[in-house]
Amino acid sequence: MPATASKMERKNFGAPAEVRPFDKGKVEVLQVGDHTVARATFEPGWKWSTCIAPIAKTHSCEAAHFGYQLSGKMLLRMDDGAEMTTVAGDVVLIPPGHDAW
Repeated sequence: MPATASKMERKNFGAPAEVRPFDKGKVEVLQVGDHTVARATFEPGWKWSTCIAPIAKTHSCEAAHFGYQLSGKMLLRMDDGAEMTTVAGDVVLIPPGHDAW
């Protein structure tokens, strides 16, 4: 817990502070204290390189991610070719430089 936390705080994805829609999905964002928490929803056929790259204007995703997968299955491919498949119940740490679908 950060030293700056001085009070309890609760947020709920039923009322996100921001919703970022994109082709075949969306990201809902909450601010809790000094932290940003997001919930991503991807529809069948979603792929980072086709649905997000045109918005990000980068070859691959340049953000690192730490998360918990609630449902489904996702394939991740790093720029160096390494691949990983994730499923419901997985906790993931994904460095920058990846595609996913």
